[in-house]
Amino acid sequence: MRFGINTLDDIDVTGKTVLCRIDINQPINWETGGLKDTTRIKACVPTLKELSDKGARLVLLAHQGSDIEYKNFHTTLPHSKVLSELLGREVKFIDDVCGPAAREAIKILKDGEILLLDNVRYVAEEQTLFELNLHLTHEQQAKTLLVQKLAPLADLYVCDAFAAAHRDQPSLCGFEQVLPSAMGRLFEEEFCVISGVMENPERPCVFVLGGAKINDAFLMMSTALNGGIADKILAGGLVAHVMLWANGDEIGEASRQFIKRQGYDTLLGTAQELLSEYRSKIMLPMDLGYVKDGKREECELGGAPEGELVVDIGSKTAQTFGDTIRAAKVVFVNGPMGVFEKEESGLGTQTIWDALDQANAYTVIGGGDSITATHKYGTKVSYVCTGGGSLIRFLTGEELPVVKALRYGSLLEKQG
Repeated sequence: MRFGINTLDDIDVTGKTVLCRIDINQPINWETGGLKDTTRIKACVPTLKELSDKGARLVLLAHQGSDIEYKNFHTTLPHSKVLSELLGREVKFIDDVCGPAAREAIKILKDGEILLLDNVRYVAEEQTLFELNLHLTHEQQAKTLLVQKLAPLADLYVCDAFAAAHRDQPSLCGFEQVLPSAMGRLFEEEFCVISGVMENPERPCVFVLGGAKINDAFLMMSTALNGGIADKILAGGLVAHVMLWANGDEIGEASRQFIKRQGYDTLLGTAQELLSEYRSKIMLPMDLGYVKDGKREECELGGAPEGELVVDIGSKTAQTFGDTIRAAKVVFVNGPMGVFEKEESGLGTQTIWDALDQANAYTVIGGGDSITATHKYGTKVSYVCTGGGSLIRFLTGEELPVVKALRYGSLLEKQG
């Protein structure tokens, strides 16, 4: 047991039906239906292999796609094919989550066999809108359809989805209320590594925050600054856009409208408070990048042409940020500096990732886009955390919902 949670060393899975929640959410190639990246899938293989080798009847639960935009949902069928290749054994798939077909497939599993259920977010109670609007307690989650249908068929629950540990959803927090529980090897590793780094980080400790999903970044910033964890915060992506707007800098009407459409203008008040108290520790862009007629252009603050959307930090900013990273001892990164997938708007992200490669520091990358950028640029980093939102929430000092649930489920194992 570690951190009050059972590990795989604490449970006997032989001949037992084990529900295992994993996070294998990956970018989808919508033209082919295949996966663009398999990093998260590879990361959970040790847990699945160990459980299967020990004779568990293994049932995998996973999501695929944004839980806010239903149009991004996708079946987990291609994931089963990748898992089969990586494990060297068949991973069965069924296009059902908790209906009669799924339950029957679980009942006939034999020792060592593996079954992947379809995207759990096809079930409404697994969507973030459900989570945010209803605020179900863990006890209430245990009474949801998913848990009520699947838990009676299982002996144990294992969570290996550290990347989703900040979510408060039935597949992550409900099963622990009724089944003896443990964390998988990936969850255990990520929990231990991040905890160890944060106990006493070397100085300077730098946080690089960017990307397009930024609510969690603003939740983290206040704690990291108030607690004296972060010596510098480098702002890129939409984090920078909101901070610049809050600081009174001109980012252009197109960028302001984009922020409003995403609902991030609600963060302006928080940004102003952070800037008022910690301006010396928050590094904002001094120039910006945009694309016009298919070519990259740069401008000083306030110089973006009318109607042009800012899609990257500028080269001066990238160089300054890079120098700060190279001088650091610990660097946490969550989110790219811009739309790095396109060459004309990738300069900022590539420059920062090159600095990470050159830095004499312990570097931690978190989040899907950050991992993709790391592979794209061939960047060497000290540790790749599969989670983005979970990493940031963990760094706030907040107890993650899944950690709390697993501690409860581990007590059930003791009583078992």
